[in-house]
Amino acid sequence: MKGIQDYYHDHFAQCYGCGRLNEHGHHLKTYWDGEHTITKFIPKEYHTAIPGFVYGGMLASVIDCHGTGSAALAFAKQQNIELCEHNAPRCVTASLQVKYLKPTPIDGEIEIKGTIAKINERKATIVAELYAGGNLCVTGEIVAVLVPDNFGE
Repeated sequence: MKGIQDYYHDHFAQCYGCGRLNEHGHHLKTYWDGEHTITKFIPKEYHTAIPGFVYGGMLASVIDCHGTGSAALAFAKQQNIELCEHNAPRCVTASLQVKYLKPTPIDGEIEIKGTIAKINERKATIVAELYAGGNLCVTGEIVAVLVPDNFGE
């Protein structure tokens, strides 16, 4: 399944978390699942904090990229953009708040569910819930800002 990140222009495809062109990155994919967004990720053993559990900074990074991907999906929907190669909106993080509710086991798939809480012309607020083994482990709130196509050039 293609995620919004598959439609980013090459210039925006370098992100460690979601950039398809970053050979060392996580290659996260964010897509719609009904009215929510979904990102799935399988942590590697080296993403450990203590044996058996995922490092909290790693969890914050996947929530961060899920948030900007979710915002990009929301802006595409808001602007009636039919996604095709290199035309996806791109966002950067304005703020990130993460709450760790319980340790996240490292031995399986992580699923992040996003809800578009608020959106205007330039900013979107995403509420994220990170699940492991069906248990809610981490929550986050991401404020993402839409950037112009020439951002960073």
